[in-house]
Amino acid sequence: MDMQQIDQELLQMTGTVEHIVYRNDENGWTVLELDVRDSLVTVVGSIPSVQVGESLRVKGSWTEHPSFGRQFKAAACESSLPTDETAILRYLASGAVKGIGPATAARIVDRFGADSLRILEQEPQELAKIKGISLSKAREMGQSFCSQFGLREVVMTFAGYGLTANEALRCWKKFGAATLSRIKANPYLLCTPGLYIGFERADRLCMSLSGDKLDPHRLEAGVEYVLRHNLGNGHTCLPRDKVLPTAVTLLDVPAEAVESAVDRMVESLLLRQEEINGRPFLFLPRMYESEAFIAVRMRLMSSIHNVAAADIELRIDAMEKNFHITYEEQQRRAMVEAITTGTLILTGGPGTGKTTTLRGIITLLESMGETVAIAAPTGRAAKRISQLTGREAKTLHRLLEVKWDDSDAPVFDRNERNPLEADAVVVDEMSMVDVLLFESLLRATKTGCRLILVGDTDQLPAVGAGCVLQDLIDSHTVPVVQLTQVFRQALESRIIYNAHCIVSGQPMELDNKGDCFFMPRPSAAEVTRTVLDLCHHRLPDAYGYTYLEGIQVLCAGRKGEVGTGEMNHRLQELLNPPDKKKAEIAVEGVTLRVGDKVMHNRNNYDIPWIRDDGDCGSGIFNGDIGVLEEVRLREDILTVRYEDRVATYTKQDAQDLELAYAITVHKSQGSEFDAVVLPVFRNTPHLCYRNLLYTAVTRAKSLLVLVGSRETLQRMIDNDRKTLRYTGLGSFLLRSQELFL
Repeated sequence: MDMQQIDQELLQMTGTVEHIVYRNDENGWTVLELDVRDSLVTVVGSIPSVQVGESLRVKGSWTEHPSFGRQFKAAACESSLPTDETAILRYLASGAVKGIGPATAARIVDRFGADSLRILEQEPQELAKIKGISLSKAREMGQSFCSQFGLREVVMTFAGYGLTANEALRCWKKFGAATLSRIKANPYLLCTPGLYIGFERADRLCMSLSGDKLDPHRLEAGVEYVLRHNLGNGHTCLPRDKVLPTAVTLLDVPAEAVESAVDRMVESLLLRQEEINGRPFLFLPRMYESEAFIAVRMRLMSSIHNVAAADIELRIDAMEKNFHITYEEQQRRAMVEAITTGTLILTGGPGTGKTTTLRGIITLLESMGETVAIAAPTGRAAKRISQLTGREAKTLHRLLEVKWDDSDAPVFDRNERNPLEADAVVVDEMSMVDVLLFESLLRATKTGCRLILVGDTDQLPAVGAGCVLQDLIDSHTVPVVQLTQVFRQALESRIIYNAHCIVSGQPMELDNKGDCFFMPRPSAAEVTRTVLDLCHHRLPDAYGYTYLEGIQVLCAGRKGEVGTGEMNHRLQELLNPPDKKKAEIAVEGVTLRVGDKVMHNRNNYDIPWIRDDGDCGSGIFNGDIGVLEEVRLREDILTVRYEDRVATYTKQDAQDLELAYAITVHKSQGSEFDAVVLPVFRNTPHLCYRNLLYTAVTRAKSLLVLVGSRETLQRMIDNDRKTLRYTGLGSFLLRSQELFL
């Protein structure tokens, strides 16, 4: 933010940077010592590129750090390069410019004096006149100085537009030395994914500068924003007749202007337009290419393998004899399909024998000498399928050897040029896999690789864009075996029985027998009190479960009295209250305290961990749940125990942590818990539907307790309207089938 825009009540000070104590080059967060009238002041804030010896003017306020004492927290800053010889020498000797150390700095200042920095910027070749500096090295020094100066100019220019130093740094990483020229030519580049500035904010800025609503860059950015925003709602594309009026309202311009902009974008391939069932749909190019690739690749993988079905039947007979098991007809058909065709989708509800069938398929493949890779979308799902099959399983990201670029987008080392060695790939919890991740998996499979996809379409769809599993099944272009027979021993569980009641739209059997209980409560406050009592007393006393081991509260959403936000606050207050002996830290406005149950909320492959047996590694995954063991504020370190290993977080990494006494049903996908407590009370309409309830119920392994309103429960069962997702995959699959006929 511009210095003049900062609240006038904030304090201001000017001094010389004496020492850089700490700097995070990723986000510009800096701790430095500022010499203000011969007194050293600790200044903290986002101050990228500032160096020792520079003059710095900061505006902010005093804060008291629990470990490091009094600090000045900068809300805005302006820096200027040193001008006198002494300050220039300190600046260059500090290592601010790559290739210049104390000795070289002394020679440069001795030769050029107060003109040294101008020489570095404008005439770096002059440095070659100094003994020991070659012409190429002189040019490298000049480039290093200009690069640093360029970032500083971007930070200062952006500050005048109300953009933060962090945002300037992200733009610099994206566009480099051309940042200012590119942004000035098209300010709507600020909307580029990964910069986290967003269309609406960029638009307000641009309107304040030019005020031209019909700027072609603005129109195109607005249309793209509509499509990109809806990726978050699961849509890989949108009908053109829905995009146009939405963009007209957003941009406040005539419909003709948006029509023309869309036509230009389609013509220049900034958008892709495809007719689906006689209706034109608009795609962002990346999503179009992803779904089109999946369709063609799946058709190629579905070619029949040279294996006789009769031979497989004999192998299954031998397995039944060896393992003293009898497979039912659908299970046998699934095994035969998996071996004789290139692809198979195996689906079915709880208790229908999916795991038994999958183990049989894997055993058959291994008996034929084929290597099998097993994967799932999340760490918890991978661990679960590993336990069920007795084989190693990885997250899909780990299997594909992910790395992350500067905008936190995944880049996979396994691809067409470096495919997986596996002869067959099994993916569990396929309903959670989105279009882009599935495309990446297909690109990493070698020619002739088998693909077995296991999932339950009655569960919630993927968080990301697309509806891959459902589209594949509905297209009838891939072999599908749906297991429907619920085994007698499974039906003895009221959890499984009620799960099938939900799927069929029947009322749940809530007679409080067996492993499923319902506790009616007349208000949200009563629901909360009962949930707290269950976690604190009733379940631990009756079953031996604890909130750390066994009990998991699942909520429909984050907001409201029975959402995870309020529920976590109340549960933490009761189960792990403030204690002078327990260190704590504030992360994103939430207090995390030693002893808290926490969840990691995104894949981070760089977080180091050590197992109890001394084995070391790195990588914590989205959905991993653990206990906060240590908060070492002075060292800026937190440690979290995840079962048999302890992970070490920096304060920056801790942004990936949140309280997990209660988690959303969406976050629970792919997991199982011994005891699930599910508050259901006047859910908002967009969270009151059948597959959300079904997903929650099927997370319970041994005990399910529902607390709340029968009316809300029945409303969820009655609402079978699955969330509508616009996708192109189904149409592309049918088209690819015609090409291969």
